[in-house]
Amino acid sequence: MKLFIAGDSTAAKKLPEKRPEAGWGEFIGDFFTDQVTVENLAVNGRSTKSFIAEGRLLNIAQQIQPGDYLFIQFGHNDQKIEDDTRGTDPYTTYQENLLQFVEVAKKNQATPVLLTSVTRRGYLNGKIDSTLLGDYPEACRQLAKEKNIPLLDLNRVTIDFFNEYNDDTSRQFFLQLPPHTYVNYPNGVCDNTHFNELGAKTVAKLVAEALALSSLPLKKELKKISVKNH
Repeated sequence: MKLFIAGDSTAAKKLPEKRPEAGWGEFIGDFFTDQVTVENLAVNGRSTKSFIAEGRLLNIAQQIQPGDYLFIQFGHNDQKIEDDTRGTDPYTTYQENLLQFVEVAKKNQATPVLLTSVTRRGYLNGKIDSTLLGDYPEACRQLAKEKNIPLLDLNRVTIDFFNEYNDDTSRQFFLQLPPHTYVNYPNGVCDNTHFNELGAKTVAKLVAEALALSSLPLKKELKKISVKNH
C-alpha cells in the first residue's frame, strides 16, 4: 500500500540548497514495514488553497488506489491571510479545502487522515505558546469530529514534546544555525518553523507514535516502537 502525504514545508523533502533543513515526511517511512511505500508530495510554502490550485491534489487523485492512505497536514501557510494565493479562513475555506482532500481519498477507496499542524517554536511563560497556529488546529479537530474523519493531533503532541524543553534547549530541533557554518546559510538563520534533520526525525517518530495509539489499521504496518506518553 502507499501512504501519500499532502502538506507544507514541515513535511516536505528538501532540495540540496536547503539543507540541513528537513521535513518529517522524509523519515516517516523508517517506521513502517516494507509493505508501505511513502509518496511524500508535501511542498514548501503550500497551503490547502495553493496546493489545490496548482493541481497537486489532482495529481494525487490520479495516483491513489484502494487501500492507500492520504495524510493531510496544512495550516502554516493557510495562516498567511494577507496572501491571496495561500490564505484561508480556518472555519470556512480551510475546512472546505480539507474536505476536498478527504473526498479525493474516499472517492478512490483510500483512507484520509487529517493531521493538525506541527507547532512553531515560541515560548510564553516557559511553555510553548499554543496560539502560534491560530485557530487552524482547532478547526481541523472540529472538522474531523463533525465528519468522523480520522485525526492525528500533531499540534498537540508536538506542543507536549517541546514543552519538555525550554527556549534554549529546543533550538536543537529547528533550523537554528550560526553564521559562517553552513554553505547554504552563510549569514546563519534563526528559524522557528522549519526543522533540521534531528527535528524532522523526532517529529516523524511523534507521527508514528500517534498512529500507534490510533484505531487506524495502518498501525499494523508500523515497526515495533516504544510509545512514550509525552
